[in-house]
Amino acid sequence: MGLASALTTALTGMTAAETQVDVVGNNLANSQTVGFKASTSVFATQFLQTQSLGSSPTPGQGGTNPRQTGLGTRVAEITPDFTQGTIEVSSNSSDLAIQGDGFFIVAGSQGEQLYTRNGQFKTNSNNELVTTTGQRVLGYGVDDQFEIQTTTLTPISIPLGSAAVAQATQNVFMQGVLSPSGDVANTAGVTQSATLGDTAIPRPDLTGVSVNVAATPDASGVTRTTTEGAGTHAEGATYRYRFTYVDDSGNESMASNEVSYTVPVGDGLANNAINLGSLPPAQPGYSQVKIYRTAAGGSNFFELATTTAGGSYTDTNAVPLSANALDNTSINGNYSYLVTYSRLGEEESRPSELLGPQNIVNGRVQLSNLPTPPSPGPGGGFPAYDTVRIYRNLAGDSSRYYLVGEVAPGEDFTDNATDAQISDLSISGNKEIDLDGPKLDSNTLLVNVIKRDGLDYENMFQVGTLDFTARKGGRTLSPKSFEITSTSTVQDLIDFMQEATGIQTALDDPQHPIPGSLNNIPGETTQLSPGITIKDGKIRIVSNNGVNNDVQIDISSFRITTPGGDVVTPNAGFGTIQQPKGQSTVADFVVYDSLGIPLNVRVTAVLESVSDSATTYRWFADASQNSPTSGGEIAVGTGLVTFDGKGSFVNTTNDRVTIQRRNIPSSDPLEFAIDFTSVSGLAQANSSLAAARQDGSSAGTLSSYIIGEDGTIRGVFSSGVTRDLGQLRLARFANPAGLEQKGQNTFSQGVNSGLPVEGNPGDDGTGKIIAGAVELSNTDIGKNLIDLVLATTQYRGNARVITTAQQLLDELLNIRR
Repeated sequence: MGLASALTTALTGMTAAETQVDVVGNNLANSQTVGFKASTSVFATQFLQTQSLGSSPTPGQGGTNPRQTGLGTRVAEITPDFTQGTIEVSSNSSDLAIQGDGFFIVAGSQGEQLYTRNGQFKTNSNNELVTTTGQRVLGYGVDDQFEIQTTTLTPISIPLGSAAVAQATQNVFMQGVLSPSGDVANTAGVTQSATLGDTAIPRPDLTGVSVNVAATPDASGVTRTTTEGAGTHAEGATYRYRFTYVDDSGNESMASNEVSYTVPVGDGLANNAINLGSLPPAQPGYSQVKIYRTAAGGSNFFELATTTAGGSYTDTNAVPLSANALDNTSINGNYSYLVTYSRLGEEESRPSELLGPQNIVNGRVQLSNLPTPPSPGPGGGFPAYDTVRIYRNLAGDSSRYYLVGEVAPGEDFTDNATDAQISDLSISGNKEIDLDGPKLDSNTLLVNVIKRDGLDYENMFQVGTLDFTARKGGRTLSPKSFEITSTSTVQDLIDFMQEATGIQTALDDPQHPIPGSLNNIPGETTQLSPGITIKDGKIRIVSNNGVNNDVQIDISSFRITTPGGDVVTPNAGFGTIQQPKGQSTVADFVVYDSLGIPLNVRVTAVLESVSDSATTYRWFADASQNSPTSGGEIAVGTGLVTFDGKGSFVNTTNDRVTIQRRNIPSSDPLEFAIDFTSVSGLAQANSSLAAARQDGSSAGTLSSYIIGEDGTIRGVFSSGVTRDLGQLRLARFANPAGLEQKGQNTFSQGVNSGLPVEGNPGDDGTGKIIAGAVELSNTDIGKNLIDLVLATTQYRGNARVITTAQQLLDELLNIRR
């Protein structure tokens, strides 16, 4: 029994030594395995053979100890050592090391959760983060908005080169100096178009109208006889006669040569009548003759009667001579005429084309077949004209036309007014023609807008696409388009132009109304309000105050593309009528919407007021790509910036810029703050302003990533934007030594490990993550070599026990010999 037990006891020692050699060998084999945890063999005695339990002391004996013989050893456990391994910096940014407790969570081949301390990670073809042995690293993923989803563990994805993102601007930081020096911006630039008319108002058509020297009656054929007893003319009295032609409107021609007649002497009674026969014959436009006569023996001619041309007249002396003396004034010069339609209380029509010229020397001019005004029709559109007006130039001034008379429709006209008579505008009823005619108003159709060029009128607009490019403060604004239809009005154009130029009114800042401008326009005194209006048939643009807010319209500002593809450039004749005044400066910069679309923004700052304690500037923001629901408004913000007596920023009444993104898939609106805190209010010759930086960016692709100590994976995009790509999770166990090793540097939950406690790195007792580093094997090579020597010694010693027992058995067997 004794020798046999010695053999088995030695065998258990040899077996234990072999196990220790295996453990030490595994430790040494994995001394270069990242994240490896070395194991330690723990031995325990196996069974005991009890020969005596001993005895307790008695009065006669001191007691004996138990007598037990051990029956060998066994391996109680092979325990992994989870002490921290050395952290070594790696050249791979995706390598991770855990500083402290915890395990990376990875997915096994069957989808089960495994745990590892080996942080040598890389990405596979699906952009997933995996271990060197191909297991997917688990953590929290992100949604399409790069928001971390903390619901379930999923494989971590890092889509280098494929994911794209943009950063909408939230803040723009300004720098510069807004100086209190210079002129306060209290005067706006004003530009104004030529006078524009409305072609819907009819223009007299002079087809068939003639202008000629008025005919002068010839009295040489007039017969004179006497009828005694038929009148009251005295015998022997001498009378002289002259004749004029009279047109339908009562205008007369020059007078004829005079003829005289002496009443013959007969019965001596004043009872005679004078018969005038073969009166001057009718002429075109003249069907009547007016007779002028002197008193008996007189020399002054007075109106006597009007009768049919070519007929006869009996002067009985019963008709007293009229107070109307013969006016035989003549006109001399080279004259042209213009014709208009009118009606009492209504605006006069446009003037006709030029009629003439007609040269006249000591005569009068006859206008025949004057036009008849058209009917306005059931839809109206212009007044029911009932009068035709005639205007004439002066002999010494062919550019100005004055009213010479007016007739009913269908009547002719004879002109005998001298230049002095018609050009004296102090005389009631005298007036100079308005060559521009009726002016446009806000309801005028755009296709009816006309501009005068001399006495010609050209249509300014037509159906098509109007491209409008203005200038502001000397800088060209982005083009804006407006569709002109047959129903578009002047007000539509005005609204469009005001939106396209970014002129802001008091309504744009009701809490701190935008001020108006001084009015230095000759003949005007009323304060000017910013905006676009109609003034006496002219489109007037009043800019916001300050030099850099001055809106200019060039010859090429309007460009119309017709449906047929033709391109026309109407020139509305805009010109500056008031120069702007005021210290101002401009800053141009780019911001980005949620899609990464770059948007150009211009901020203009003007010196609004200076007091003994503060300097106040007003800023205006324009964005050409502002996209409201309708229209093309480019003004996107305004506010006041105040500086104290030391030039330090005090406050701003508004710092928000709002750019509409309607009809565009970007987030609407794009709203960002303008930060003026770094702008100074110190004095210098000129103000300056610039955008130092802004926090938006264009669209960019994922180019790299970084992993923080808390396990957050941040992607860095080519545009400079960073976004969360995921969150690594760690697991810790109450008894990590109870984990079951699965090979390939992984562990699984064991029956004695406890449940995994998940958390972000650094939370709930888990360690932190160090990126770009690995945790080396914690194998202690020196200690393991010593353990190997001890195991060898143990094995050899137990082998000697077996040898000794075998020798004793051999001696026992040899006794029978």
